[in-house]
Amino acid sequence: MITVSVKPLFTAIFTLSLFLAIVLLSPSSPFSSVLSNKQTGKSDIWGVKRLVEWRPCKWWIHRPRIALSAESNGYIRVDCYGGLNQMRRDFCDGVGIARLLNATLVLPKFEAAAYWNESSGFADVFDVDYFIQQMDGFIKVVKELPPEVALKEPFRVDCSKRKGQFDYIESVLPSLLKYQYISITPAMSQRRDRYPLDAKAALCQACYGALRLTRTLEQKAAELLEAIPKPFLSLHLRFEPDMVAYSQCEYPGLSPASKEAIEAARGDRKPWTGEAARIWRKRGKCPLTPNETAFIFQALSIPTNTNIYLAAGDGLMEIEGLKSIYTNVVTKSALLSGEDFLNMHGNTKAALDYYVSINSDSYVATFFGNMDKMVAAMRAYKGLHNTLFLSRRAYAELTSKGLDGKELMQALWLAHKEDFAMGRGSALPDCFCDLKS
Repeated sequence: MITVSVKPLFTAIFTLSLFLAIVLLSPSSPFSSVLSNKQTGKSDIWGVKRLVEWRPCKWWIHRPRIALSAESNGYIRVDCYGGLNQMRRDFCDGVGIARLLNATLVLPKFEAAAYWNESSGFADVFDVDYFIQQMDGFIKVVKELPPEVALKEPFRVDCSKRKGQFDYIESVLPSLLKYQYISITPAMSQRRDRYPLDAKAALCQACYGALRLTRTLEQKAAELLEAIPKPFLSLHLRFEPDMVAYSQCEYPGLSPASKEAIEAARGDRKPWTGEAARIWRKRGKCPLTPNETAFIFQALSIPTNTNIYLAAGDGLMEIEGLKSIYTNVVTKSALLSGEDFLNMHGNTKAALDYYVSINSDSYVATFFGNMDKMVAAMRAYKGLHNTLFLSRRAYAELTSKGLDGKELMQALWLAHKEDFAMGRGSALPDCFCDLKS
């Protein structure tokens, strides 16, 4: 007869059970938030069932590449201004316009303002050869102009009031045919829905299928991504002096340093006062502070031990309002060193944030700017749908009603739950279609 000692077996089981209990109940454990959510009966925002998902439209993704016209109407250069993602947007619009006018596209000119502290061009950020290869069949792109054209500057065409297909054909095409080489900056309020499908397809392919970072920049971005503790949430927080000054909003309780920085950035933009200020804020025009962002995160049951990558510039104000509650916040300047990183400025640093954000486990934006739209669309393109835009309007409206504490948290939860379920704001409608889950 074989005998088994019960005591060692009992000791082993008890030790294992004790270990699991410690792991599961530890505040630093990734499982602790799951337990607390079950206890409260409310999951974090990512547990909400999505009713609508955005996907690249079939008419673009599966569109056969048709032969381009043998004769081009001339050359178009797109002149891009502002930050990296604004320039990307303008360039993509320019690709659609060039296809619309049967023009050959010249590599764009990046006109970065001194504020961005960046002098890099298109080829310093994006892989030119890959772009040309991926645009084959959509539009003709050249690295260099023919000698007879290269000797002259392009004729500048004002496109500030051009919005749709017939605007460009009637007002821009004659200049293209006359001068053979023109430069344009697309209007911000493009009516892409007025484009024929081949022009829209060229725009979509350029923006989401053909632009990738240079090998050197992508390697640095991959190094940064590898260094971030996993899993992580990428947060695009916009509370810089220029953003607050531009918004014309007032914030009580800011530090003297923040107030001084905002005043220095204001220029002629004076803040709204009285009833105008209240209306402006209720319309969702005021950037969320780091402290307000942390409060909304808690309302959405995002655990305070979440790893957060801060996709933002170096001028963020009042950041301790976030870090005092969410303690696992990391930045690129803390994770990267070396001369190659220290020499980076506006465009190239923004490219790192963009790369990390489209590859993060989840992405949250406190604004709805060019980067946020581009990141959300690329995440949808890659099938990553844990993307959320915090509602400045909901926060302003609810606090104006006097809600605070748990009551405010519950109301914010319901507002963001509806937005997340419906996928609102999570993709650009020009190139993406909403599919029922």
